[in-house]
Amino acid sequence: MDFDIKAQQEFIREALRIIKEANKQGIILRLMGAIAIQLHSPEYAYLHEKLGRFITDIDFVAYEKQTSKIEKFFESQNYSRRMISFSFALGGRMIFINNSDGRHIDVFLDRLEMCHKIDYKKRLEIDNPTVPLAELLLQKMQIVKISEKDIIDTTMLLLAHELGDTDDNIINAKHISRILASEWGFYYTVTTNLKKVNSIMRKFEVICEKDNDIVSGRIEELIKRIDDEPKSTSWKMRAKVGTSKKWYKDVDTPGS
Repeated sequence: MDFDIKAQQEFIREALRIIKEANKQGIILRLMGAIAIQLHSPEYAYLHEKLGRFITDIDFVAYEKQTSKIEKFFESQNYSRRMISFSFALGGRMIFINNSDGRHIDVFLDRLEMCHKIDYKKRLEIDNPTVPLAELLLQKMQIVKISEKDIIDTTMLLLAHELGDTDDNIINAKHISRILASEWGFYYTVTTNLKKVNSIMRKFEVICEKDNDIVSGRIEELIKRIDDEPKSTSWKMRAKVGTSKKWYKDVDTPGS
């Protein structure tokens, strides 16, 4: 499949248009996923094209208390809500399909609950039009069966942003470390995936050695920050069990 730049840009334009219209109605929608990473890392957007990383849908996070407003809003934007299984809806997810072109939109409510849970309560006002960078990174790193596209996205994010202790256009390593210090399973998945990114990205010939070294340095720094963070008692007890017991949740697929 050829990389259609125009089609990819249409996804981004539609995502930003929706957020602008939602803002007018007092609805808080924040982007996550590949589009959000492109918006935060424009100087490295070429990696999506060179490595054939296609944008295929639009992912938002919103507050559950605005559910009814969100549904009415998307209906006014020529989208229809797709019915999904009870268990899937219980995970805080709504799916909308564009009535004209079939474009797919996911809206996660309060949390992203897949292999691991990411809580967005009190975090959506921090950045605009995307979720904070820390959550963008965690979204990718919580995937147990991580794919190449997620590694590409993570590489872009780490290339474009330094680590720090705030959410001011940097990756909040303090926030990430505190989250992972309370749940060993989440910690294990994230640190394992960071190491995979460090290894696999070097196979991407379009990334120069200097950029590889930048990403490697930031990964090593982040893992050290995560490891140095004091761990909860429950974390320590679960760490003793390790991977002999399942440490993540299987990801469901939406019903028709």
